[in-house]
Amino acid sequence: MRYLFVHQNFPGQFLHILRYLHRQGGHEIVFISEANEGALPGVRRVIYKPTRQPGDTTHPSLRELELALGRAEAVARTANTLRNNLGYVPDVIIGHHGWGELLNIGDVYPGVPVLGYFEFFYHADRYDVGFDPEFPARPELAAQVRLKNAVNLLALNLPGFGQTPTEFQRNTYPDWARRRIALLHEGVDLDLCKPDRQVARKPVEINGVVIAPQDKLVTFVSRDLEPYRGFHSFMRALPRILDERADARVILVGGDGVSYGTRPAAGTWREVMLQELGDRIDLSRVHFVGKVEYARFRVLLQRSDAHVYLTYPFVASWSLREAMATGCAIVGSRTAPVEEFVEDGRTGRLVSFLSPVEIADGVLELLEDRKLAQRLRKNARLKAEASLSLDDYLHNYDALIQDIVK
Repeated sequence: MRYLFVHQNFPGQFLHILRYLHRQGGHEIVFISEANEGALPGVRRVIYKPTRQPGDTTHPSLRELELALGRAEAVARTANTLRNNLGYVPDVIIGHHGWGELLNIGDVYPGVPVLGYFEFFYHADRYDVGFDPEFPARPELAAQVRLKNAVNLLALNLPGFGQTPTEFQRNTYPDWARRRIALLHEGVDLDLCKPDRQVARKPVEINGVVIAPQDKLVTFVSRDLEPYRGFHSFMRALPRILDERADARVILVGGDGVSYGTRPAAGTWREVMLQELGDRIDLSRVHFVGKVEYARFRVLLQRSDAHVYLTYPFVASWSLREAMATGCAIVGSRTAPVEEFVEDGRTGRLVSFLSPVEIADGVLELLEDRKLAQRLRKNARLKAEASLSLDDYLHNYDALIQDIVK
């Protein structure tokens, strides 16, 4: 078969399916994206570059839509070149609707089925907006949020098919749209992400930080350390955790940027929280290690004694799936995306996202009750084996593609 993938940041959500198709053999795979250094065997990269950027006169709420329309035009031009100069006509087109890149692709390839990734439908009155009282929604935000769905709504009215990885994400979409969106649970490599408690028997080094066997390790992972992923709530839980457990060490993985939400008035969220907490936390036992190479990340999860995952009612991170597959003892936020994965008292402990006291209670309980922690670890791994298998995900993905093509 001939495949055409589209995502501005290669390979986006499509790394595993690209590898799977290459292993199958016999396919021709082209990927249209903006320039980056990524490369995969068997995948031909074709680069596009938007020529239009929002100007000073563009309404601020329309800038995201204008960027999306610029990407759609650039991708269509690139696809036209593929078709007219190289004769490339795919059997199926797969991409992410969030960036607008698929909006015009049907004009280039009429009749070719499109499978688009629908990630999240924004609401001004629920989910992430207004969830955290520390950051109240501005009066003008409702209109801006409605406009954020412009690409979503355009995509939903195009011919084609949709997919999304969780019930929570599908349920953010209007009732009339959900029948267009297949639920395709994403999986992790259970052979790579697996428990290994032998790791705790020897010193472990993560980006220069050495954790001794006698240390109790608390871990926190986010692409960026920001309020959307509960960084502020976790930091406020640390003074009590450190005071009550002299053997506790904390490693936080994540950058200083902002993936979701807004930037602080000055500096980074890490700097803001360190200034707020001052000498209430012992920085000799709290380690900010930045981004971590994937092999070391897996070792970090294997070594973790209590893993904290918090999020607004928003898209769940891949790290939650990986933590479950690794058999982490998880303290998660009692928010819908996490509750779809973690059952309180069975596969983890659920606590209030907004309560540092509950977060600290959850961590301390797992550090002190080894039998509970062991039971939660075992059940988290069993849950991953039952519903988070990468092999099952790829088989189901391939079956969905074949159904669409037929």
